Amino acid sequence: MATTTTEQFGGDVGPDGRVPDELVAAYREYGFVRVRGVLEPDQVERFRASAEAFLEAHRAESLEKHGVFSQLVNVWQRDRTLRELTFDPRLGRIAEQLAGFPLRLWHDQMLVKEPRNNAATEFHQDRPYWPHAGDRLPLSAWIALVDVPPERGCMTFLPGTQHRTGLRPQDLHHEEDLFAMDPALRWIPRVTVPLRAGDCTFHSGYTGHMALPNRTDQARLAHVTIYMDEATHYSGAEHVVTDPLGLAVGDRLDGETFPRPWASAGAVACRWPT
Repeated sequence: MATTTTEQFGGDVGPDGRVPDELVAAYREYGFVRVRGVLEPDQVERFRASAEAFLEAHRAESLEKHGVFSQLVNVWQRDRTLRELTFDPRLGRIAEQLAGFPLRLWHDQMLVKEPRNNAATEFHQDRPYWPHAGDRLPLSAWIALVDVPPERGCMTFLPGTQHRTGLRPQDLHHEEDLFAMDPALRWIPRVTVPLRAGDCTFHSGYTGHMALPNRTDQARLAHVTIYMDEATHYSGAEHVVTDPLGLAVGDRLDGETFPRPWASAGAVACRWPT
């Protein structure tokens, strides 16, 4: 299982861009895994600076209005540097290695907990919020752009809950909501995963998880790239990403809005928006 701390700070990505088989096995058993050292220190600094600038310019556009965090979606469409992070082929290839089937980008998002916000993001699953149909397990790459120890708002997971499907969307602000729907989940051992800047967790869209409050004087900056099954279709439900697209129920989520730029070396699967 992914561990809560480590004495050695190295990288888990091999020269071939793949992670060890034991991490793949852990992800498929528990529904989440930590991958250390996905980004090099110079990349972390570059992406962190771009994320801070983007946040400063667009904080008022956050989809989250309760003050728990700032959430800015599809930043790849508006910032060239952060687009490089979202489209990083290592992340996409690791995601496909973990999933075991071809993926597409669903969307990315910045998730920022401001200093001393003292508010938790309560236990929930991601997949119930998404207008997806005919898909296998989606997954998210949660990339730390600063060190994220527990006191800065790292995530806690409920291992094995990636198989618990069929629940309605949960209230991120209500600590009892997920457990009220399935009381058995309350008694699953919880695993908290602190990250150093440049580390990443991958978790399934059905894996129950929460994020601790940020009690420090530094903002918690995370960039999340969310991947979906390449064969995913539109369910017809409302969502900020799909609402403007004029989709019909059953349409496949593909094309330039949902690319897979890691599919071939050096290829970019969509044009930069004009």
